[in-house]
Amino acid sequence: MTVGGSGSLPRLSAPLTAVGVTGPSMSPTLRHGDAVLVRRGGRPVRPGDVVVAVFRSRPELLVVKRAVRPQDDGWWLRGDNALVTDDSRAYGVADVLGRVVFRYWPHPGRLTPVPI
Repeated sequence: MTVGGSGSLPRLSAPLTAVGVTGPSMSPTLRHGDAVLVRRGGRPVRPGDVVVAVFRSRPELLVVKRAVRPQDDGWWLRGDNALVTDDSRAYGVADVLGRVVFRYWPHPGRLTPVPI
């Protein structure tokens, strides 16, 4: 799932940044059109967290995925939809920019980590 926007990548310079999501890779956790809040900083990323990241092999692509394990000073990421493989299986290790903590549109709710 990629992060939608006005054509430029959000810099996540504020502690909380609102972003829109596109694509099916995180379904059913997140769906195309959902709007989420991403937290930069705070507690460290843990396996099972939903994160916003950039793959080292595709730095122009900002994605929303689930953190699986730390690897090579970055993170191995997977989408929740097993039928879509636009994750670390295709692009390798990613650098995490922030954790998705809350979906505010269309169905508000906190996103909780899933044990991996």
